[in-house]
Amino acid sequence: MRLHDYPASANCYKVRLLLALLGRPYERVHVDIFGGDTLTDAYTALNPLRETPVLELDDGTAIAQSPAILWFLAEGTPFLPAEPVARALVLQWLAFEQERVMGGIGGPRFRRLTGRPEIPGRLATGREALAVLDEHLERRAWLVGDGPTIADVSVFAYAHVAPDAGLEVPTAAAAWMRRLRELDGFVDDLVLHAGNACPTVSRSIYD
Repeated sequence: MRLHDYPASANCYKVRLLLALLGRPYERVHVDIFGGDTLTDAYTALNPLRETPVLELDDGTAIAQSPAILWFLAEGTPFLPAEPVARALVLQWLAFEQERVMGGIGGPRFRRLTGRPEIPGRLATGREALAVLDEHLERRAWLVGDGPTIADVSVFAYAHVAPDAGLEVPTAAAAWMRRLRELDGFVDDLVLHAGNACPTVSRSIYD
């Protein structure tokens, strides 16, 4: 099993985090998304959208999109409940993360760190997402059920770096982040973008 990933992407980080929490061995393949690595024919054959992460299974099957990868890896583990309603709630939070957390925190953070202009309204989306998260966690320790699931792993990946985007993490959400950090196997290997992520030198699908 090989994970094609970019170290500064929180979408990639959430997969690495789950693999660490599960204690699953894998081969990590570095992909420089701003150095043109995803623009090659070989990478396009792996993922036509030319994005990271991609999980390549031993039989050659490639799974793209972080929510799909998390779901696949968590199947049959405590990180994905067996009960239908709980699974639906996990899926609800995965959608919330992609639309509200990644869009409202990850996007503005990326633009701030790489010198790109902000998109109006995105920070307001991020601030609202943190407020929704905080209100939900005032009444419970985890997003779904009595223990951590891929919902927590997914939302944590971009939410915990909200200060990089100029957003403050509220109290209940901060306590939840501390609980997640205390889990056996937790890793925080998310790094800052390299210099070639700046728009003047980048060669990627983001320019």
